[in-house]
Amino acid sequence: MVSPLVKPRIVKKRTKKFIRHQSDRYAKLSKSSWRKPKGIDSRVRRRFKGQYIMPSIGYGSNKNTRHMMPDGFLKFVVHNVAELELLLMQNKRYAAEIAADVSAKKRKLIVERAQQLNIKVTNWQAKLRSEEDN
Repeated sequence: MVSPLVKPRIVKKRTKKFIRHQSDRYAKLSKSSWRKPKGIDSRVRRRFKGQYIMPSIGYGSNKNTRHMMPDGFLKFVVHNVAELELLLMQNKRYAAEIAADVSAKKRKLIVERAQQLNIKVTNWQAKLRSEEDN
């Protein structure tokens, strides 16, 4: 199996989601869908103590580890075998992820070619069936 060239320690400044203001009061408001409060008297917008905190630029991830998966690879979405060839020299940095709209037949070709090129595929088992099912 392929291992990443470097596997830096990924530090998240905040792992919890930002909660939408008054989402506990109304069922129609989703807790996870953040919206910036716009009211003139809003306590959250004015950043009062004890209120929900708002996302800001300071919560951003380290530039070196941004979009990095826990195994140390970066994702690269692949739609066909030709796109997989782009990762030939970058197989220690990027892992291929087969796009959702790729058929099972093409998926099989992509996975076989990735093994030849020594490229990690994150979702290699998706849409694959064993021979007994056919």
